[in-house]
Amino acid sequence: MFFSGDPSTRKRVDLGGRSSKERDRQKLLEQTRLERNRRLWLRQQNSSAVKIQKCFRGRKAVLAEQSKVREQFHKTYGKHCQNVDRNAFGPDSDFLRQLLYFFNAENLDDFSILVKACQLLQQFAQDSGDTVKLLAGLDYSSTCAVVNYRVKRLIYMCIRAIHHHRYQLKDQLLLTSKESNASALPLLEVLVLLIDPKLPWSCKIVGYLFQKNAFALLREIILTAKDNVEDFFPSGKGSSLERVLTVLISHIGQKPCICTDFETRFSFSSQILTIPFLWHLFPYLRQAFATQGRSQHYIHQMAKCVQNQINLLPKDISDEFPSYACLLGNILETAGTALSQPDCSFDMAIDVAAVTTYLLEALPSVKTSNKGTKESSMIAEDDMSGNDEVMEVAMDRKLEQQICNAIDSQFLLQLTNILFREMPFVNGWDHGPDDREVAAVGAVCGFLHVTFSTLPLERIMTVLAYRTEVVPKLWSFMKRCHENKNWSSLSEQLAYLSGDAPGWLLPLAVFCPVYKHMLMIVDNEEFYEQEKPLSLKDIRSLIIILRQALWQLLWVNHNTSAYSVKSVPVNSANKRQSIEIIQQRVSIVISELLSQLQDWNNRRQFTYPSDFHADGVNDFFISQAVIETTRANEILKQAPFLIPFTSRVKIFTSQLAAVRQRHGSQAVFTRNRFRIRRDRILEDAYNQMSQLSEDDLRGPIRVTFVNEFGVEEAGIDGGGIFKDFMENITRAAFDVQYGLFKETADHLLYPNPGSGMIHEQHLQFFHFLGTLLAKAMFEGILVDIPFATFFLSKLKQKYNYLNDLPSLDPELYRHLIFLKHYDGDISGLELYFVIVNNEYGEQTEEELLPGGRNLRVTNENVITFIHLVANHRLNSQIRQQSSHFLRGFQQLIQKDWIDMFNEHELQLLISGSLDSLDVDDLRLHTNYVGGYHSEHYVIEMFWEVLKGFSLENKKKFLKFVTGCSRGPLLGFRYLEPLFCIQRAAGNASEESLDRLPTSATCMNLLKLPPYKSKEQLETKLLYAISADAGFDLS
Repeated sequence: MFFSGDPSTRKRVDLGGRSSKERDRQKLLEQTRLERNRRLWLRQQNSSAVKIQKCFRGRKAVLAEQSKVREQFHKTYGKHCQNVDRNAFGPDSDFLRQLLYFFNAENLDDFSILVKACQLLQQFAQDSGDTVKLLAGLDYSSTCAVVNYRVKRLIYMCIRAIHHHRYQLKDQLLLTSKESNASALPLLEVLVLLIDPKLPWSCKIVGYLFQKNAFALLREIILTAKDNVEDFFPSGKGSSLERVLTVLISHIGQKPCICTDFETRFSFSSQILTIPFLWHLFPYLRQAFATQGRSQHYIHQMAKCVQNQINLLPKDISDEFPSYACLLGNILETAGTALSQPDCSFDMAIDVAAVTTYLLEALPSVKTSNKGTKESSMIAEDDMSGNDEVMEVAMDRKLEQQICNAIDSQFLLQLTNILFREMPFVNGWDHGPDDREVAAVGAVCGFLHVTFSTLPLERIMTVLAYRTEVVPKLWSFMKRCHENKNWSSLSEQLAYLSGDAPGWLLPLAVFCPVYKHMLMIVDNEEFYEQEKPLSLKDIRSLIIILRQALWQLLWVNHNTSAYSVKSVPVNSANKRQSIEIIQQRVSIVISELLSQLQDWNNRRQFTYPSDFHADGVNDFFISQAVIETTRANEILKQAPFLIPFTSRVKIFTSQLAAVRQRHGSQAVFTRNRFRIRRDRILEDAYNQMSQLSEDDLRGPIRVTFVNEFGVEEAGIDGGGIFKDFMENITRAAFDVQYGLFKETADHLLYPNPGSGMIHEQHLQFFHFLGTLLAKAMFEGILVDIPFATFFLSKLKQKYNYLNDLPSLDPELYRHLIFLKHYDGDISGLELYFVIVNNEYGEQTEEELLPGGRNLRVTNENVITFIHLVANHRLNSQIRQQSSHFLRGFQQLIQKDWIDMFNEHELQLLISGSLDSLDVDDLRLHTNYVGGYHSEHYVIEMFWEVLKGFSLENKKKFLKFVTGCSRGPLLGFRYLEPLFCIQRAAGNASEESLDRLPTSATCMNLLKLPPYKSKEQLETKLLYAISADAGFDLS
């Protein structure tokens, strides 16, 4: 150290609080660690270099040795194996040993030698007829180790050689041994020769191929061959490649085969069955696979592992061909053959259902252009867009078609018959279902539920409803579970069903849509008289089960997410659905079925209307139901029948009152005033009402009548004159003499299909009539117009079916039912798919189907013919008229208001019922003024006289005092204002007693003089209500 010039020594101070020694120690440790890591890295580097050099030198030595052996082989046996005889394949020969040692698939000369060797081996084996003796000599037991080693290496070498040269050999891979001497064929034929199950080494060889993942190589070979042919038509004999696969699949671990199971991801099922349209390429392989033992083995193998292996399936084809979809298509095409075998077992059917169910779950929904719109509401497609990060790619159209076509009527019939074979019907069983029944129901329901969610419904519903026993068998199961109060859990049948899911959820998800479809087609005789497929007693029990289940889903165990389908990520191999989605679907199909059963009950009552009402509906529920977005309001929209009719009417009237109040119906001044001539009431009303906007229609309308002399009638319209106007105009407009409407045999009204022949502007008139009816309902005015049920269904935008036809044309209905049950040859009746319309003497012929004039009705298509005829009469003929009527109607009455009621209830909303003319109820809700009271002698006489009136006179009286011949739907307590009787004269002089009773309909007021006798009161009252003097008596 150099001298600094400063003689004093200064002490260094570390302001960090540590000594310099401590700091130096940390640096030293860090340096030591770094040095140690550097030395370790150098050692690893040196070791790696040594290993690389060792491997390279070893490989170089092997290549050199292989080259020497190859040269020696060429000298001994020739470059083209020209010096080879049958002894060369024996255990003591070096021919196979040397070939197996030096063979290199990349070397074309080696490949040629292998092809020649395979040709010779095949030739010598064919000449000797004993492959074992050719390869093992006289004693196989003493040479088995060497022979087995050589055979397995030779077979695997052949597969590797074909795989390596597959693109060069692609034109040869699907040829048969007789078609060509192509180089690929000897290699494939040797595989067939040496893997023959009869040979003693075959199982060991196949086990070796499993270990070497040979099926993956065969898969790539098949895909190369498949891509080379667009339209392949197999010849009469299977190709050599097909024969190889046929031999391989016979090794299923059952006697005499002793193969052991290997990892399923490398198995025949995972690698070969996932090739698209496999059976189109290899039809003989399909026959071999479909035999009972083989298909049962592979399907059982898949049933055990498909849930865990689906994500491990190959993904080497485009996204349009997901492996699980290809596997499903191939399995379905062979499962039908396996299920049709007489000895097909219950366990086999269970496995088929399990595998296909799981694969169908993973499948994206199949959409077809001809998907039925009428059933689409039953199981609508869920909106799965949301926040999904993975875009779902559409499947190939042909692959979709393969899957759809495979699940045909025969497949469904066979599967359900085998699974339901041992299940009992309801009668005679008083215990719950056993484990075997639970397994059968779970398998059927799991498969069908996923099928409903994935495939087009119209292809399978009719088969399930009419050709299988799904409905009676499931009902038997559900009834016994319900009676024993023990619902078996079926949650293991679907991956997204949790263990605490109710046991009735899955059976109802299948039973309801199938039975609903059946009810669309069944006729009245079958349902009511023959009680098919369920007895009326069973249907009553079913209604209770459905009602309880629906209330449980919608109210008790309601989940808020059930009405907004959650986004579920979808990947290429799997698709999961939440429990909320299946609960939502089940609640929809239960609602639709209960609504349909309620329609049947309205046609002919077989159970109490209250059986459809939920037990938990109370005042709190009703108060909530009026509020949008509440749970109760959702229930009101989806399942209104759960709520008593009177409660729904209260909700409806409160909604109308709220809208009327918003549009100022209580205002004193009214801008809409009609001047109506009584003898021109329809024309005047049409001309003046057609000019009003929707807002004006919602507001009050005041009417002034003009009598036949052109003089305005007395009276100020405070509401009563308008009610009289509405009742008179509806009577005139809907009169069949006017030609817009016709009557059924029961005097029920429906649109006249020939209305256009009478009125040029008939569609505008129907729009006006729809508005007119809506205005009456909007103002709470009951009108006496009895509509046909099938027309009221149009106000609800519903479709009419065969069972609605009796109300329109009973004779036509009887003829169609005769055809339905006709035992002979229907084609002999000379019927065609045409129908003759006869309106006012003019006959027109209309085709029910394109080309229907040339399409004869036969036993096969008679059901279609029957329903097309019913559809024409009930829907097509009145489509235009109903559509315009509905447009006018919906100007004032919202669809969701009407959806709260069925057709029978809707008629009550329009016209009320005779029960509303209850004199005792009117007396309880009557006020008295002017000196009258409830016990006054005149009042006592009045009520006695009114009670003795006929029904027609009671209606006249009600119209006289209120302006409407029908009372309020819920009784006279809802009459606004309440009915009132006023004393008309201050004294009982002869002059005053000679007066007639008068009324003020706007106030629901009767002005009654104090008559002295009952006879006088009756005479005067009858004269007043029958005078038909308009409002001049007021």
